[in-house]
Amino acid sequence: MDFQTFNEKTKDFLAFLEIEKNVSPNTLRAYQSDLAQLAEFWKKILDQEKSPEKTQEKKEERKEEYELDRILRRYTVSLFYKKLSKQSLARKLSCLRSFQRFLESIGIMLTLNFKSPRLDKKLPSTLSVDEIFYLLDSIKDTDLPTKYPARDKAIFELLYATGVRCSELVAIKLIDININDRVIKVLGKGRKERLVLFGTKAAQALTYYIGQERQKMLRYQDNPALFLNCQGEKLTTRSVQRIFEMFRKLLKIDRKLTPHKIRHSFATHLLNEGTDLRIIQELLGHKTIATTEIYTHVSNQQLAKMCDEKHPLNKFDHTIFDGEK
Repeated sequence: MDFQTFNEKTKDFLAFLEIEKNVSPNTLRAYQSDLAQLAEFWKKILDQEKSPEKTQEKKEERKEEYELDRILRRYTVSLFYKKLSKQSLARKLSCLRSFQRFLESIGIMLTLNFKSPRLDKKLPSTLSVDEIFYLLDSIKDTDLPTKYPARDKAIFELLYATGVRCSELVAIKLIDININDRVIKVLGKGRKERLVLFGTKAAQALTYYIGQERQKMLRYQDNPALFLNCQGEKLTTRSVQRIFEMFRKLLKIDRKLTPHKIRHSFATHLLNEGTDLRIIQELLGHKTIATTEIYTHVSNQQLAKMCDEKHPLNKFDHTIFDGEK
């Protein structure tokens, strides 16, 4: 495959991902960026070989080196020399594997075998229940350095109540919410729909925001999005990140606070309270239970307490001793 054909097949692959596979916009952008970097790498090699002193014979000898197989081998070696993080390297290699499978499905065979590096399993960082309650309940709206305290608190409440991703949160439309039943329809990864639940406290925060601040944001236009900016437009993920940076500065201890950290906290706190892992998997929208199992980092003390409260033998012992008295 030459460079021109590669560019054509890249466009076909990205269209396939968007239309057939329904990948998320973030995944599509990442794959587009990865393949653009590969194209740039290939183009640099071609430009270096375009020197007038090269004879036609030498060009023919080098023709094989411009085939996709060889370019991919050189490119993957260059990635290892860039000292990328294991996560970034694994993501780029995953993109190349997906591209390879797509090419094979249309009859273009490659002889490569991409092996991703073994990733270190990092335990998710979370906030404590007390820290979250402090930010949501102890700090008054008037103490928040924002023009829209009701909106910002409603965002915090909803993220912690549902565990949705930041991209899922900003995509929520007003018609997706059932306040009475406290249910929201969410469009997750792969554009798969799921229902998430929220409690009374989040419902109150949402109702107040919708009835007060959201009406003022609409101004001269209508917008179906739940969370809006001052122009009446849909809030972006970057804006939500800035909102949590504001909340971070209000913590008594200086520590990182992001929307995804609230998602981690949601899952961890539910697990600590004894919620079944399969239920947490459904609420988070994880494809496999293995992804959710990272939240099983419950402390020994919490495990001992849970075992003491829930194990039937412990209850049996108490019954015997109570009877002896």
